[in-house]
Amino acid sequence: MTSSTPTWSAAMADRALQMARDTFAIEASAVQALQQRIGQGFVDSVRAILALQGRVIVMGMGKSGHVGRKIAATLASTGTPAQFVHPGEASHGDLGMVTAQDMVILISNSGESQELAAILPVLKRLGVPLVAMTAKPQSSLARFADYWIDTAVDKEACPHNLAPTASTTAQMAMGDALSMALLDARGFKPEDFARSHPGGALGRKLLTLVSDVMRHGDAVPRVPLSATFSEVMREMSAKNLGATAVVDDSGALQGIFTDGDLRRLIEKGEDLRVKTAAEVMKAKPYTVSAHALAVDAASMMEQRRINCVLVLDGQGQLCGALSSHDLMLAKVI
Repeated sequence: MTSSTPTWSAAMADRALQMARDTFAIEASAVQALQQRIGQGFVDSVRAILALQGRVIVMGMGKSGHVGRKIAATLASTGTPAQFVHPGEASHGDLGMVTAQDMVILISNSGESQELAAILPVLKRLGVPLVAMTAKPQSSLARFADYWIDTAVDKEACPHNLAPTASTTAQMAMGDALSMALLDARGFKPEDFARSHPGGALGRKLLTLVSDVMRHGDAVPRVPLSATFSEVMREMSAKNLGATAVVDDSGALQGIFTDGDLRRLIEKGEDLRVKTAAEVMKAKPYTVSAHALAVDAASMMEQRRINCVLVLDGQGQLCGALSSHDLMLAKVI
């Protein structure tokens, strides 16, 4: 039964801050100690995982199980197929998720988790390689495993040295280290990461093509070379891009006319009523390929200080238009 809530005081506030600082110091020290002890067991585990034909199955109970879920998720998102299987459920049918082509990572600070120990004989009969991530090399898990990764800590951040705190931080850090070593060994690139994160900001930036976000068809403003200035302005207003493409009789791109061009002509005092599109357009406009990454188009537009760009297809024909607003709506920028 918990004790009654004490009356908050300045002394309690100071105590809370000190407990937080002590926790940070203890857990940081635990991770730094791993840096000094990491060795051949880690290297052998990385090598074995790289040679796998199947997946990495991660198991752990309690707090180690929560850490295991995160480790499996990080492995999977960085190029190593992985899955978390709950040891308790494994004893009741979920062990069927493990195949002979897989490897199993067993996480337990003591290395004596009853739920993990209960399925060790079955895992050994399957012949799957086992990695024990524990604090004790003489524990049951470490002795049964093919590879042992040391995650021992001097003490928990818990003042009673009971609640898993520094030990789970060490496990989490070791899982991240394993994932990053595998990522590096596989030559995993940002584009690969984006493919497993299509809904995130990186996925949008690295998977979205210009063709996915550009305006196309009748939404692309265009006028013939012979168009009067009034016709040019009507097309720009109707399509709301701040520019229009100028094309020849075959539809091939010849130039562009923008709001900026209009301002410059007005400043020069030009009589625009007698001008045609051919006379006011800017020849050889900036263009991008429909197959280019939208983020690359955004970078080019920023460097050129332009708000819109015309899009060409694989044959060099005008097929679309793209504005900064379009890119913002698509959350590319």
